[in-house]
Amino acid sequence: MALSRPVRLFSLVARLILVPRRGLTGRSPDEPLAVVRIPVALQRQLEQRQSRRLNLPRPVLVRPGRLLVSARRPEFNQPARLTLGRWESAPLASQGWKSRRARRDHFSIERAQQEAPAVQKLSSEGNFADLGLEPRVLHALQEVAPEVVQPTTVQSSTIPQLLRGRHVLCAAETGSGKTLSYLLPLFQRLVGQPSLDSLRIPAPRGLVLVPSRELAQQVRAVAQPLGRSLGLLVRDLEGGHGMRSIRMQLSRQPSADVLVATPGALWKALKSRLISLEQLSFLVLDEADTLLDESFLELVDYILEKSHIANGPADLEDRFNPKAQLVLVGATFPEGVGQLLNKVASPDAVTTITSSKLHCIMPHVKQTFLRLKGADKVAELVHILKHHNRAERTGPSGTVLVFCNSSSTVNWLGYILDDHKIQHLRLQGQMPALMRAGIFQSFQKSSRDILLCTDIASRGLDSTGVELVVNYDFPPTLQDYIHRAGRVGRVGSEVPGTVISFVTHPWDVSLVQKIELAARRRRSLPGLVSSVKEPLPQQPDFDKSD
Repeated sequence: MALSRPVRLFSLVARLILVPRRGLTGRSPDEPLAVVRIPVALQRQLEQRQSRRLNLPRPVLVRPGRLLVSARRPEFNQPARLTLGRWESAPLASQGWKSRRARRDHFSIERAQQEAPAVQKLSSEGNFADLGLEPRVLHALQEVAPEVVQPTTVQSSTIPQLLRGRHVLCAAETGSGKTLSYLLPLFQRLVGQPSLDSLRIPAPRGLVLVPSRELAQQVRAVAQPLGRSLGLLVRDLEGGHGMRSIRMQLSRQPSADVLVATPGALWKALKSRLISLEQLSFLVLDEADTLLDESFLELVDYILEKSHIANGPADLEDRFNPKAQLVLVGATFPEGVGQLLNKVASPDAVTTITSSKLHCIMPHVKQTFLRLKGADKVAELVHILKHHNRAERTGPSGTVLVFCNSSSTVNWLGYILDDHKIQHLRLQGQMPALMRAGIFQSFQKSSRDILLCTDIASRGLDSTGVELVVNYDFPPTLQDYIHRAGRVGRVGSEVPGTVISFVTHPWDVSLVQKIELAARRRRSLPGLVSSVKEPLPQQPDFDKSD
């Protein structure tokens, strides 16, 4: 029995090896194959699964290292070393954000560098004396602002052109030092020209036009010490208090050499013949993108008609028949700026200076986007503000700007922060002038760390102490986003800047997708580049200021 079992096992193995398997080698070539029928419902289900797999975005392989875009879902991360082509498709973390299922999703555009682009390429040997400024102006700058040693890239490009008598259209990113780039040539021109006191009404020789009272106070605070050191008087003209206040401001003696004014107040003064622009030698439109929109365009057009704009540098040489040199400064520009300049000046006399980082996502500021339901925004904001505590931090800390799209939202949100015992300030356009006066100055002096505001605080105001910007309401346009985000990471800031944006509506998602795609491709935001490419001649030496 013991031997019979191996024999049987051997015979069975031999039979399996030698006998051909049925259906494979034993089947004749003409015999049809067996057909397996799949139910139609199951077949459709398999096809749908396969199509979903094909439509899924291909994940970007992330190796150890810095990230340019970090998302909650790692498959949407993009390493800093990766650069997407202009026509290359990019998987967007915000692609499905218009769906309700995307709530609580988030992604961040990380810092690509530590310092602002305006000071990144400065030469250690460059200084203001090399730009053509006179010793008197240099001494005044050193006396008033000894910390300002080297010019920024924008200043190095703008100041020489203004000293040559050119009209200048300067388009550069926020926080790049544009204010000093026009103030220093302005003072140098006025110091070298005589003052004609033949008129009985005030007739300033320099005029800086700004869109808001807060910005007028800020520009005056920068210009006044410089003017005092050079023997020039700088004053501001603000509206909001009625004609009686305008008369009192202009009746002060002696009259100002340089006037910083808002369009509404200056328009009323010109209409009432309380001021004259016949002796104007230097005219600046600061934050020109705001001054040239629909709300100010008619007033600015009237002011330009009353100003004697020079046709070219030769017209500026006649000291007894002064003509004005024109400067337009801004971080973004609306369509039609070239047509406006052609009305008041010769196109051959205008120099366009643009920064290579114009209309781009700031590479030194972290920008986070949160997809939230509208009802969750208040809780998220309170959480952010309560954790932004100076006492819990070891390094330097800054203040917080919270932007809303309407004055009513600022007031309503302020009541909620009061209930949570969060101290703050509020600034919005519907406030009476007496209430608005000094609010931003108090915020700059850190009497309160949090400011609730509308876009009235997003244009030109000095915010070197701001560390965090929160877009409680997502801005309605890409231009507004650039200006809001430009409140952090400015030249001279001691704290790194961060922007947090709450994304709620489908139209908000559309803007976020444009911002994310521009960041991934390292290109300027769409729809803004054409705003400064008007039919104006570009000087070959200053086309690329960065």
